[in-house]
Order: sequence, then structure tokens, then C-alpha cells
Amino acid sequence: MDSNDEIIYDSEGYIRIYKSGRAERFHGMEFVPPSSDPVTGVSSKDAIVVPGVTARLYMPKIDSNKKLPILVHFHGGAFCMGSAFEPVAHNYITSLVARANVIAVSVNYRLAPENYLPAAYEDSYAALDWVLSHENNGPEPWLTDHGDFTQLYTSGESAGANIAHHVAMYGGSKLCGAVLIHPYFLSSKKVESDGFNPALAEKLVQLWKIVCPSTTGLDDPWINPLAEDAPPLATLGCKRVLILVGGADTLRDRGRVYCEKLKESEWNGVVKYWEAPGEGHGFYVFKPKSELSEAQDQIIADFVNKV
Repeated sequence: MDSNDEIIYDSEGYIRIYKSGRAERFHGMEFVPPSSDPVTGVSSKDAIVVPGVTARLYMPKIDSNKKLPILVHFHGGAFCMGSAFEPVAHNYITSLVARANVIAVSVNYRLAPENYLPAAYEDSYAALDWVLSHENNGPEPWLTDHGDFTQLYTSGESAGANIAHHVAMYGGSKLCGAVLIHPYFLSSKKVESDGFNPALAEKLVQLWKIVCPSTTGLDDPWINPLAEDAPPLATLGCKRVLILVGGADTLRDRGRVYCEKLKESEWNGVVKYWEAPGEGHGFYVFKPKSELSEAQDQIIADFVNKV
């Protein structure tokens, strides 16, 4: 047996990663085309951001010339799974755009292990730059004609929330705020929620070292924004941050601690925190019509509309 065919990570039903850098994905890679949703009235279309990086744009049903907030969104999947074009992601953003009445740009960044980190971060920075290039003029009329660039937000789920944090640091004062949904952060310091599922907590550590072979460890600023070497949270340029977690999520306390440290820093902004009691990681994906899923979506909609 070729040593390059050795399996170094296996999450049954989701992904298998080999020593060679090859990956087999069993979930979250289906493609659904852009469309006009007959139920919500939300339209979508795909665009090339830069060579190799694409995005799906979403526009709600428009009843006036009012400019709309813009949400630059990053899907989850532990940096190695998922797509902006798969059905779950597409349906989630369609629903959120309809509820919040925003324009969304859902970024399809490159995945590890074929493209190790920091490739996903680089793609996401490029996506924000592409969106910002439409402030005065650009190829996408949904952004130039209908987008309110004073209400520009970055958002993401799990690994995408990690990316959203770094994009917020990168974007500085050009961004109004950030929405971090069940953020995938780690640290060498243990937290209570690690004990909810110790095996999963260990798998998250293992996977991080696979998707980012150049990492310095669990206190690498890419995965731990509170690390000693990470840029200070006080330098976050946007003025509004929303953190959402599941009360039974192994990553719950990573989001909690991020929120607490942001409040304790010299950052001069508004931070909001919401926790779904008894719910696990990404619960809203598995039961999108549940009371708590809809409550979470409404919290996000209110936040980006400053309700």
C-alpha cells in the first residue's frame, strides 16, 4: 500500500482525507443552480470574484429604490467541506435574505486539503475587495444600484465565522459589522464546553492541523483570535458585532469567551450575544423551521437592520 494512500482523517458520512492531500467528500458538495425563488421572491445569480473564486449573489424582492444592507457571507465546513452552491447553503441564505431584506454575497472560497490555509482567507479578502469595488461603479448592478455600502457586514457559520472575523479585521472601518454564527475558534486553554463531546473536541484540533499544516498550533492567530500574537480585538474597525452560539455546542464557550474579551478590550463598539438553549453546532441547518432556528434568523435580521 502506498503510504500516500494512508487515511489521516475520517469523519464518517462527511469527509475522508489522505496523507497525499487527496480528499473524498460525501456531504455538502451538491450543486443547485441560481434561481428566482417563487415563495420568497429572492433572486440569485453567480459571479466570478477573481480567477478561481466565485460567489452567489442574492437579491430580495424590491418594492422601492431604498438602498439595502450588504452581507458578505462565508459558509461553514471546517475549511474542507461545503460550498456556497449546495442546497442547504443556498436555501439558508435565500431564507435569510428574504427575512432581513438584504443583499447577500455568498463566497465560494477554496477548500483544504487541496488548497491549504491561508488560501480560504486570501480568497475571502479578495471577495471583500471585489464587493467594495462596486461602491462607485462595478459589473454587478445589484450591488452598485441597490447596495448600501455604509451598511456592509461580514458573516459566516462555523469555519465561515472564523473567516468572517479575519475579514472584519482586514476590512477595518469599511465594514459596519460582523455576524459570527457558531464560530470555529480553538485555544490551548480548555473550556467547559470541550467536555460536552471530548471526542469531537479532539477531532476539531486534529482537523485544524490538517487543513493548516503551517500552523504554529492552537494559539495560532488564524484559529485563536485571542492568542498573544493575534491582532488586538481593540483594532477591529467595524463598530457592531453579533455572536451566536448553541447552548450544547462543543464550541459554545469559544464564542462566549470571544464575546467577553471583545467587551473587555478597548474596542469602541456594540457587541451582542445570543445563545440557543440546548442546541448543538449548526442546529438551524438540520431543523431550519424550528422555533429556535427562526428566532436565530430574526436576531440576525434585526441586527443588520439595527432594530
